[in-house]
Amino acid sequence: MNGQQSGGLSALILAAGNGKRMRSKKPKVLCEVLFKPMICWIRDWCLQAGISDQCVVISPEGEEIRGHFPQGTAFAVQQERRGTGHAVMQALDFLKAHAGGDVLVLNGDAPFIDGETIQNALTLHRREQAAITVVTAEVEDPTGYGRIVRSRKNVSAIVEHADADDAIRAIHEINSGTFWFKVDFLMDALSRLGCDNAQGEYYLTDTVKVATRAGARVRAYCSENCDIVLGANDRRGLLKLNEIARRRVFDRLLDAGVNLLSTDGLIVSPDARIEPDTTLYPGVIIKGKTMIGSGCTITSGSVIEDSIIGSSVTVNCSQITRSTVGDGARIGPFSQLRPDSHLAPGVKIGDFVEIKNSTIGEKTSVAHLSYIGDSDVGARCNFGCGVAVANYDGLHKNRCVIGNDAFIGCNTNLVAPVSLGDGAYTAAGSTITEDVPGDALAIARARQVVKPDWSARFRGSRINPEK
Repeated sequence: MNGQQSGGLSALILAAGNGKRMRSKKPKVLCEVLFKPMICWIRDWCLQAGISDQCVVISPEGEEIRGHFPQGTAFAVQQERRGTGHAVMQALDFLKAHAGGDVLVLNGDAPFIDGETIQNALTLHRREQAAITVVTAEVEDPTGYGRIVRSRKNVSAIVEHADADDAIRAIHEINSGTFWFKVDFLMDALSRLGCDNAQGEYYLTDTVKVATRAGARVRAYCSENCDIVLGANDRRGLLKLNEIARRRVFDRLLDAGVNLLSTDGLIVSPDARIEPDTTLYPGVIIKGKTMIGSGCTITSGSVIEDSIIGSSVTVNCSQITRSTVGDGARIGPFSQLRPDSHLAPGVKIGDFVEIKNSTIGEKTSVAHLSYIGDSDVGARCNFGCGVAVANYDGLHKNRCVIGNDAFIGCNTNLVAPVSLGDGAYTAAGSTITEDVPGDALAIARARQVVKPDWSARFRGSRINPEK
């Protein structure tokens, strides 16, 4: 663990739960909502609220969680699961490093907390000079949730559903599991928590009792976003979170002027940004931090991940991964842009074409059934059917360089590394192993030989083998 600075704002994310009920080998917080691990939703909401100094409490089995946070993030390990209060105790060194400040404590499996709620709760917390500010929500059915019991401005208790009488069960304001604490108060309160309950666990909610006994202020911020209380303990719960997240993304896209023909099979990442007048067909999947410009058409079966797509682009039943596509390009059907492919404006990629780690110049056409890998291609080139770049020699990947206005004939093999100058041509069926100067024609194939009557004699020998 390593605290970064004293005071200020920090966040403590509780992520030591396992995936037993998820029947997953990975920690529960790494189960995904719209292809994004739940804990990454939490990480990003904290960043949006201006809280970059974060500590994550993980279990001994949760080491892979570290890879989802930037270098310098603090981590604490909860060796045994003894409640939320016990989890926070494991981060005591982090809290000491932030003495005098305020810390946000939240669960890593409740992805729908939002930056506005975090900031508004902090404003209330500081204005009221509260020791604790509980983030709450009003829900229609509070069954199973801890109820918020208020005494005028103060929160006097958080009562779990199982322990509540009828009067308290009638309360619809519930605990979201997210809290703002004064760090100094929290460190003192942790030392006063007991585990004299049926589970033998230390509960973070018991800090409210500590504060009440000490006469400290406990406030509640009731969020307008009632989804902040939602988490997932099993696959059914995870499916519900995905359905809610999909609907929220669709609402945002429609408000932004994106055209959705139907939402059947349509899945869009919460981090994707799409400009007006773009049309998404049913069955499109958009993952990661993809950006799509205006006036595009993305047809069914297309998958786009962590890519930048310009305006007026057509992607027809194709896959694009970690690549960029310029304005007015056309891709597909049934083509693939593998990582680090970059298409300039006006490029045409036809059916059954694969581009990998290559740059394709403006208005170049790769019409069909071709593979272009590890290449730098100029503008206004034309690739015939069946062109392949042989970029791997068994040990190393090698690059091809093709100038502007080149014409690559059908079924040409370019054996890298080779370069073709501006305006160079290759004859159909050639295997190019040497550089081709600009404006030259390269022919690299055996001369055709015609043998009259050969096939008739061949057929006859098969009918009468003794001859």
